[in-house]
Amino acid sequence: MSEITDQISSIIPVPPQPQRIISLVPSITELLYDLGLEDRVAGITKFCVRPEHWFRTKTRVGGTKNIKIDTIQRIVPDLIIANKEENVKEQIEVLTREFPVWVTDISNYDDALEMIFQLGQITGKADAATQLNNKIQTAFDGLAAEIKKIRTAYLIWKEPWMTVGGDTFIHHMMEKAGLDNVFGAEHRYPIISLDSLQAVRPELVLLSSEPFPFKQKDIDQLQSLLPDTRILLADGEIFSWYGSRLLHAPLYFQELRKLY
Repeated sequence: MSEITDQISSIIPVPPQPQRIISLVPSITELLYDLGLEDRVAGITKFCVRPEHWFRTKTRVGGTKNIKIDTIQRIVPDLIIANKEENVKEQIEVLTREFPVWVTDISNYDDALEMIFQLGQITGKADAATQLNNKIQTAFDGLAAEIKKIRTAYLIWKEPWMTVGGDTFIHHMMEKAGLDNVFGAEHRYPIISLDSLQAVRPELVLLSSEPFPFKQKDIDQLQSLLPDTRILLADGEIFSWYGSRLLHAPLYFQELRKLY
């Protein structure tokens, strides 16, 4: 066993190449697949929809907020990957009493690259992780730095209406896309009123596909309140998944700006 430090500064004993990995984070599940860990991932959550054949065939250990401890105990994992924000602290603490739990904490683009690098080191896929990071950085380097910022509100929930503050990963992805978050002075995921949304007069409103599945009817509802604002549905995975999905983000951002 070797000792590694996770992203919340906990020291975790992990075998050199863990063979029974459980991922409790959908974006990291996709990353594990792209690192070539097909045969070593033993469990995922019901929200780990990528890759699709893993969703159909891998053992599901509950949801990100409702982990099935007994299912995990039957797997006897030698590495569990969790996230500070996406998973419930008390449930993770229960798991740490029996198993190595590596907790990620991603607030921005650099945190995501560091997580990918560290996970490659832990799983014996350092070369694959380095190559992936290089591709991601090259893709983001291709984004135009000097572009007009679009004043944007990014909504993640309805009734209550919720947006994203400046200390979130989504906010940092908005910055990469050239979008100026009109609620960037707020923290985490504040509840807002439609009056406050009208008051900030955004040029663009993005309605995320997750966690709330916004539809065209929601665009229609908001458009009557914001007649001069462009309102679009947005791919929530692109803005909030911090694993290998980052590869697809720069091109998506470019196409999104064209729609505006």
